[in-house]
Amino acid sequence: MSATHKKRIRLKNFEYKGSYRYFITLCAANKRRVFEDVIFINWLVEVLRENSRVAGFKVWAWCFMPDHLHLLVEGEGADSDVKRFISAYKQRTAFYYKKKTALPLWQINFYERVLRKEEDTVSVAWYIFNNPVRKNLVSDYRQYDSLGSFEFECRAGL
Repeated sequence: MSATHKKRIRLKNFEYKGSYRYFITLCAANKRRVFEDVIFINWLVEVLRENSRVAGFKVWAWCFMPDHLHLLVEGEGADSDVKRFISAYKQRTAFYYKKKTALPLWQINFYERVLRKEEDTVSVAWYIFNNPVRKNLVSDYRQYDSLGSFEFECRAGL
């Protein structure tokens, strides 16, 4: 694909604003394994909590894998702008990381899938929680510390 014909990664004629649910993946720059330090991940989670509240998003699920982050988020109102929310999160966390390491934290852009109305939010959240199991990092998702939800208790089991 030539540089003049860049692949579109966003839906055409969709504003990414409003009360929609999104399955989002943010990848670390160069797929480096940067999400293995519990203290760093805890800070990233607190920034996510704060930014989601300010931007008007529920965070149904989050899971930090060694080289990427999965999120399931839902806009709480007509002005909830997922592109602005993710951009602000990446900018704040990347600034801190670059200041400490002189390295970039995130790949440019992010991947998202807009959930259909008939898709069950909790089922998608459980799919995200089980990613460490599918990648053979743990045998039960409850053994993995770097996942959670701001909306429901996920450690009780499926």
